[in-house]
Amino acid sequence: MRNMIRTASSTIQTQEKTDLLALTLPQLQQWLKERGEASFRAKQIYNWLFRQLVPDFAAMKNLPQTLRTRLEEEASIGLMTVRSEQHSKDGRTRKLLLELSDGRLIETVLMLYPPIGDGSSRATVCVSSQAGCALGCTFCATGQMGFDRHLTAGEIVAQVLYFARELKDAPWRAAGLPHSTPIDHITNIVLMGMGEPMHNYTNVMQALHILNSNDGFNLGARHMTISTAGLLPGIQKLSQEDLQINLAISLHAPTNELRSKTMPINNRYPIEQLIEACHEYIKATGRQVTFEYVLLAGVNDTPEHATQLANLLAPFKQLAHVNCIPVNVTTAAYSTPGPDAIRTFRQILTEHSVSNTVRAERGDDIAAACGQLRTRFENRKNIAKGATTLPIVQ
Repeated sequence: MRNMIRTASSTIQTQEKTDLLALTLPQLQQWLKERGEASFRAKQIYNWLFRQLVPDFAAMKNLPQTLRTRLEEEASIGLMTVRSEQHSKDGRTRKLLLELSDGRLIETVLMLYPPIGDGSSRATVCVSSQAGCALGCTFCATGQMGFDRHLTAGEIVAQVLYFARELKDAPWRAAGLPHSTPIDHITNIVLMGMGEPMHNYTNVMQALHILNSNDGFNLGARHMTISTAGLLPGIQKLSQEDLQINLAISLHAPTNELRSKTMPINNRYPIEQLIEACHEYIKATGRQVTFEYVLLAGVNDTPEHATQLANLLAPFKQLAHVNCIPVNVTTAAYSTPGPDAIRTFRQILTEHSVSNTVRAERGDDIAAACGQLRTRFENRKNIAKGATTLPIVQ
């Protein structure tokens, strides 16, 4: 399992086979019924896929041999090739570069957090929803590579299952905490990898329903977060979903003029409309919204920017939280603010009663920010072919 993983496809089929990871339980029951198989077998298959985490049909021992043979012939759990797997020096971040069945490359990251106080360890998968991205944010490595295609529901699910299998086989315990309980399962999912989740809304929600299923992976919706650059139709749809999924907004600037320079999506959905959509989301759901704010030295990190941001979010009161994110180095000409600038920025938010945190750097030594590992891989591949390339991301 170190060099390939099983995956799935909801709109693309491999060798004309149906990808079971892309099906909800009722869909799997209907698929079996159409083939003259007993529908109760669907729960058994779901248990093998999402609880036992088996990667092939041969391991499903309580199924009749005839059904297992049929599954091998007509269905798949799929294959995605792992092109690179890297672990951070502290052992808390693992990143995969995955090649899909059509040769597209995506990334997915596992972030491991030790227990705090009486709490438990956490294992969070940062999931990609697209190969590439169409939004073109200037500070994002994925935004700089353009859009290839949407991921299928199964390809989204498969990213989570890969790391779930790893933890099941080898539970993780934080170094220096020998008496802590090892963690052997995924606790959280964040749609913050490659791509814009709201641009691939149908497949993303299909995947999250599958992962939330009581008969399957059974991960609570409150442990799932969708991050969006501000696609208003998706925010509006999410407010009406029956899953209590968390919403994060990639804001990154307090004014339209500044935001449009780094995030072209702002020209279509300006800040005023985005903030109004967030108010409507909170009204409909009663849930807090996280506003992600990538700090770019000398661009959006001054005390004036902090004051503007605080004033913009003040009406949300306790239902808004700012996650300050020091920018990762990409091919774009941005640099990370110094600790004093970050501290001052956060202090101003706090003085205006806007709750905030700063995201700890995770996996910086393995290019863990979305798009960085794929960029390195493709640049090196092109160099090997003698092609002209962009500078390799450091």
